[in-house]
Amino acid sequence: MTASPRPVLALVSANLRRHARDRVGLFFMVVMPFVSIVFVGMAIGGGTDRLPVGVVAHGSDPVTTALLAELRGRPDLEISVAGSAAELRSGVRAGSLAAGLVIPRDPARLELVVTQTNGSGLAARSAIDVAVGRVAAVQEATRAAMAAGATPDRAAAYVRQAQAESGRVAVSGAAPDRAAPDRAAPDRAATSADPRGFAYTAPANLLLFTFINSMAVAAALVESRRLGMIQRALTAPVRRRSVLLGEALSRFIVALAQAVLIVVVSALAFGISWGDPLGVAAVVVAFSLVATGAALLVGTLLRSPDQAPAIGPPLGVVLGMLGGCLWPRESSGEVINAIGHLFPHAWGMDALLTLAQPGTGLTAVLPQVAVLAGMAALLLGAALALFSRRALTGI
Repeated sequence: MTASPRPVLALVSANLRRHARDRVGLFFMVVMPFVSIVFVGMAIGGGTDRLPVGVVAHGSDPVTTALLAELRGRPDLEISVAGSAAELRSGVRAGSLAAGLVIPRDPARLELVVTQTNGSGLAARSAIDVAVGRVAAVQEATRAAMAAGATPDRAAAYVRQAQAESGRVAVSGAAPDRAAPDRAAPDRAATSADPRGFAYTAPANLLLFTFINSMAVAAALVESRRLGMIQRALTAPVRRRSVLLGEALSRFIVALAQAVLIVVVSALAFGISWGDPLGVAAVVVAFSLVATGAALLVGTLLRSPDQAPAIGPPLGVVLGMLGGCLWPRESSGEVINAIGHLFPHAWGMDALLTLAQPGTGLTAVLPQVAVLAGMAALLLGAALALFSRRALTGI
């Protein structure tokens, strides 16, 4: 037996009118996401996809040459040559440089200049580390080939051939008797950099504010239960399924409207390319269902309307932190990133950042969409089952 559409639509309309009268809620839904996109986007990339990095090279040996070539070949770094280490430090302190790298005459030990509290600096450090690691790998491979009996030229040729076959960015062969440069930070598993600036903060804030605002409006459900509105609706000649569907649908519309607003405005105002529309739609719908399930579950469990804004948004912020919505994922350790994938935000970020890459579509993010859909099913099932039992008893 299906639910009648008329009471469902009436309940949805009443809930949406109540949300529209909440000026504070509208501010956090319409204004705050774009304030966050602007300021956080400038902090982690100045609105561009390339991070400015200064380099001071005191030598011109093969290792230094290979490292400079690798750094200049990275699409996420804008390399400039500084006159001295003092000039480099001054640029990092002033914010004109995300990070700086001093390469001494003996490049076995590098000096990295970075502000640890700056999001762009942490992202630049990660990118520099990847470049240093690739050059170090070339040195190790060259030494291994020579230890097996190859001449220096032949060893360099083997390494270049292996790079070409694996599709990695080629770097110049280096003299095998030079020490490989130390790594500036622990290696990262990722080989392709995430976008910077607004291109990163737009999808991050879509997930963050869709979830937070959904959790915030859970207070309306608690208030409806406290005032007995849900109980009166269930005693009317209306199927319980219609009431449940109306509550779920109204919160899903709020979550979906938040996500669509961020997609449209960020594309028009900031020139953000979201990628394949079908893939983006699938991710947005799946994540909106997750946010809906979480809002219903919180709204059913809490007993006071004041508890929802006190618990829901902080929970959303914590999950956003774990999922990479507040700073670049490279800034977090592998343990934090692994923990983040226990929650929906990390899967949403994976999907949206994948879609932002040219040539990707829905098929590239089907695993992430499937995980989000599974999480949504669990949350909605638990929330609706609990709501159905508690709705008749009140608070």
